[in-house]
Amino acid sequence: MYKASNERYDNMQYKRCGKSGLLLPRISVGLWHNFGTNADLENCKKIIQTAFDNGVTHFDLANNYGPEAGSAEINFGKILSADFKGYRDELIVSTKAGYYMWAGPYGEYGSKKYLTASLDQSLKRMGLDYVDIFYHHRPDENTPLEETAGALDLIVRQGKALYIGVSNYSAGQTKAIAAIFKRLGTPFIIHQPCYNMLDRWIENGLTDVLEEEGLGCIAFSPLAQGILTNRYFSGYPADSRVGNSIFLPKERVEKNLSISKQLNEIAVARSQTLAQTALSWLLAHDSVTSVIIGVSKAAQLKENLAALDNLTFTTKELSTIDKIIGADKKHST
Repeated sequence: MYKASNERYDNMQYKRCGKSGLLLPRISVGLWHNFGTNADLENCKKIIQTAFDNGVTHFDLANNYGPEAGSAEINFGKILSADFKGYRDELIVSTKAGYYMWAGPYGEYGSKKYLTASLDQSLKRMGLDYVDIFYHHRPDENTPLEETAGALDLIVRQGKALYIGVSNYSAGQTKAIAAIFKRLGTPFIIHQPCYNMLDRWIENGLTDVLEEEGLGCIAFSPLAQGILTNRYFSGYPADSRVGNSIFLPKERVEKNLSISKQLNEIAVARSQTLAQTALSWLLAHDSVTSVIIGVSKAAQLKENLAALDNLTFTTKELSTIDKIIGADKKHST
């Protein structure tokens, strides 16, 4: 029977999520790819247990995480039931809805029908009465923003979520839905964008909106799906997703390989791995509340957590990083 470490809160750093009362760990764990149907459940348990033993209280999911879609929530629910029944009040669990989940006209996007049904399904898969944060996973231009916001507000009032967030919304879209949430009195507290050294699009307006609206920012893909690690320096491992996933084409890795190797030189000088430096760089930004990492092994998790040991950068380091990356990276890889 799992018993959490008594020292679990000794070393983790926590930061307030925008102007809300919620504190999030600076490093959170996401269950996008390594907790699906074919995952080793014992390995998944080890990752979650190791995370919690080291102060990681926040676990991020979505209805379609797996693969197969829904399977990450099912496996996470099994782990919660087996090991974490007595720790629910120490956990921040989030899930999302917005992308394709089931067949027919009601299985994706941002309608009230879809969002409410999806969360009900997610809660059932995880065996929970509520989630701490529920996100609209992507904007839907074909559904009135008032309907999407109203559905999210209803979900909070029904007690199925404590807080609301959005993901992949532009600066303008975020500002627009924030205005609706203000009128409704909805606890809208966080935005989850893709943000890393190679993809700095949020610096072109979104970070300003987040500050103006008092919203937290939790970055997904902080390591650019492994590009900001040394994983591909000597070729492509057999278990790599490179070339086998629409999310990580081989061309994208090769395009950024020289940049990654130059950034690695800075990491070595800082006595860090490239992954640690990439995480530290994000966490050094005042606008960033937390980063979401995905790992396949507990040892990988521990290595990434060590990024918290050095979040300070010299002016020279920052200017060198900007020079290596180039101004064009403020848009996208």
